Amino acid sequence: LLRSGIVASLARPGGNITGISKLAPQLAQKRLELLKEVVPKASRVAVLWNPSFAEFVTDWEELQAAARQLDVRLQSVEFRTPDDFGRAFASMTKNHAEAVTMFSDPAIFFSPGRVVSLAAKNRLPAIYPFKEGPEAGGLISYGADILDLVRRSAHHVARILGGAKPADLPIEQPTKFELVINLRTAKELGLTIPQSLLLRAGQVIE
Repeated sequence: LLRSGIVASLARPGGNITGISKLAPQLAQKRLELLKEVVPKASRVAVLWNPSFAEFVTDWEELQAAARQLDVRLQSVEFRTPDDFGRAFASMTKNHAEAVTMFSDPAIFFSPGRVVSLAAKNRLPAIYPFKEGPEAGGLISYGADILDLVRRSAHHVARILGGAKPADLPIEQPTKFELVINLRTAKELGLTIPQSLLLRAGQVIE
């Protein structure tokens, strides 16, 4: 939002825009860290993302810095629509990716099964931004608690209906996060999930 110029600042957005953001560069970094815990030997990680969103460009830049610290080589794999997913995963395989992470794009939220099936077909351990990923058979997810964001959005709406101006209401960042792990998928991929990670998970699918 800031990079695209839609709002002046998160604290005072100005204009008629406010709300709750699910985006935060540190989430992309955290997913990469969690993926390395699950697949510690992975040195080539594909990043499935849509550069049409200006905020994801920031995420990509931040993620590269985190990758250097984790001794991970990132492979940028771009898409614009779900029709690009097949080509994207073919590119990952061709370039010998050993795992895949992704940003919180709506296309991934609404098509989790499609991404999950391609990851399974290519035997790529993947971490998803939404719990719908592992619930559809994906390996692991980490992201903002969507139900919490919906509740907080309702509070924003109530304040506006009560007379508050959107320009004066800060755009809030996520405060609650979900870690979901699918043990069945881990077993199919021959992976052992560290006990320390299982203890931190909000949901474990067996």
